[in-house]
Amino acid sequence: MDLGLKNKVAFVAASSQGLGRSVAIELAKEGADIIICSRNPEKLEFTRREIEEAGKTRVVAITGDLSINNDRVDIIKTALNEFAAVDILVTNSGGPPAGKFEELNSDDWLNAYELLLASATVLIRGFLPGMKEKGWGRIISITSMAVKQPVDNLILSNSVRASVVGLTKTLASELGGYGITVNNVMPGYTQTTRLKKLINENPSFANAIEEIPLKRFGEPEEFAAAVAFLASERASYITGVSLAIDGGWIKNIL
Repeated sequence: MDLGLKNKVAFVAASSQGLGRSVAIELAKEGADIIICSRNPEKLEFTRREIEEAGKTRVVAITGDLSINNDRVDIIKTALNEFAAVDILVTNSGGPPAGKFEELNSDDWLNAYELLLASATVLIRGFLPGMKEKGWGRIISITSMAVKQPVDNLILSNSVRASVVGLTKTLASELGGYGITVNNVMPGYTQTTRLKKLINENPSFANAIEEIPLKRFGEPEEFAAAVAFLASERASYITGVSLAIDGGWIKNIL
C-alpha cells in the first residue's frame, strides 16, 4: 500500500530511541524526509545514520531538550531553516517519574507539564503555520494507554498526558477546515527502555503481560506502523481519534 508519504517532511520528537526512533524509521521507509531530536548527541547521531540507511531519505538531527522552552524554540527554528515547512508532526517525550501522589512535589508536577503538555503545544504552534499554508498536515501525539485506563503508580503520566488528549481533540475541530488531521496514539506495554526501567523499579509491572489479551508486550515496529498510517494520505478522513495500540489491554468499550 502506497501511503503517499514520499517527499513529505516529518518531525518526530524524542526520537533517538524507543517509540520515537521506530516511528522515524517507519516514516523514512515510506519516503518521508525526517527531522529527529534528542538531548543525547551521541545517540542522536547513531540514530540519524540508522534512519538514513533504512529509508534512503534526508535525515536532519537536532540536539535539544524538549522540556526546556529555549531549547524548544531553537529546535523549531533549526528545523524550519532546514525545511520550509513540516508536513507531519509527531509529538512525543520520555515519561515522567513513577510514584504515588504523596511521594511527588510541586516541582515534579511542573516538570511533567513542561515535558508532556508544554512540549506538545510549543511544537504544534511552531509548525502549524506551514501546514495551514499548504492546506495539508498531520499532527499525531504519542501519549499512553494510561489516558484511558490509569496505571497504578504513574499518577503524573495518567494526569498530564490526559491533557494532551484534550488538546488534540480540540485541535481536530479547529484545524479540520485547513486539511489538517489531529490524532492521538496510545501505546500499551511495549518493549522499550522505558518499560524495562519501570519493571526494574517495580517488578510487578512484569505481571501486566497477564492482563493483555495477546499475552505479550508489543514491539515498537508494530506501534510505528499504526502511526505511519495515521500520517498517510490514506488516513485523510480520520481525525480526533485516540487509537490504542495495546494488545487489547484497555477494557472500556469506548
